[in-house]
Amino acid sequence: MASFKERYNITSNWQYFVIVVVFALTGSSSALIAKPLLPLLGITKTSLAYPLYLLLYFLVIFPIYQILLVTLGFLFGQFKFFWQFEKNMLRALKLGFIADFLEKK
Repeated sequence: MASFKERYNITSNWQYFVIVVVFALTGSSSALIAKPLLPLLGITKTSLAYPLYLLLYFLVIFPIYQILLVTLGFLFGQFKFFWQFEKNMLRALKLGFIADFLEKK
């Protein structure tokens, strides 16, 4: 925990707790939101091969997760941390152009 706090410049155990809660809520919420969206898009386990279904499921979850992470981070008072985390994640996935575009706005 100490190395995580040092790496991400977390100043207190309370801030660490809030960050962990936001990550947990974001993961669960994004899956719950994506699940009913898939049938609306015509994507079901029976209509596609299961590996393709999983791929599409993850592609739907990904943007939902990104938006929820920053939104919940803002609501829990940790926007600065999650915005920086989001930019780093996008750059690690070679999607840094998205972070650059959003910073210019």
